[in-house]
Amino acid sequence: MTIRAVAFDLDGTLAEFNLDYKSVRAEIRAFLINQKFPASIFSRNESVFEMLEKAEVLMRNNGRTEEDASAVQERALDIVFKHEIKAARETSLLPGVFETLRILKDAGLRLAIFTINSKRATDFILHSFHLTQFFEAVVTRETVSRVKPDPSHLAAAVKALNVNYDEVIVVGDSVVDMRSAKALDVKAAVCIVSEGSETKKLIQAGATHTIESITKLPALITDLDN
Repeated sequence: MTIRAVAFDLDGTLAEFNLDYKSVRAEIRAFLINQKFPASIFSRNESVFEMLEKAEVLMRNNGRTEEDASAVQERALDIVFKHEIKAARETSLLPGVFETLRILKDAGLRLAIFTINSKRATDFILHSFHLTQFFEAVVTRETVSRVKPDPSHLAAAVKALNVNYDEVIVVGDSVVDMRSAKALDVKAAVCIVSEGSETKKLIQAGATHTIESITKLPALITDLDN
């Protein structure tokens, strides 16, 4: 099957998004505890969205309304957004990204981004580095009801490109990106690894190929397409 599209993660894949995830998680956990959720259900190591999902389930089980749950989530995401905008203003493009995207676009590939970042922070980064021209679809957290590793997030990006799963390569740098790709059985799940990356865990999560730089991606796609 011919490769027709590439779906990219954003943070750590295209841009060095210096978001202090540990501080964000700690602040969200403190906020939820302040909202009378039991501290014992939240781990400092789980993502913001995992914590919010637990809070939503607990509220639903205790008879709280959907409006109550939405209000808590909105306030929590306001906290995340504050950190995201600060990080977006300080971010830098990773080496070779612009040139690689140009090569892929010139080759006729359809490109998308699927990211847990907010639309505003994502747009800020894409406009700052003149990347908007390359992408036909940008699927941020506001676009979907569940974010990655839930496969519906990646599925929304693939649908927007109007291609089949086995015509898509997914490129990311994390376990959640690879889990998303594996769940949809895409053509290939390419993980960009750096020093300190736990390659074994990434492969277990679904990575079919690893590269040390995004600049290696065009050659890999050529090999996979032959």
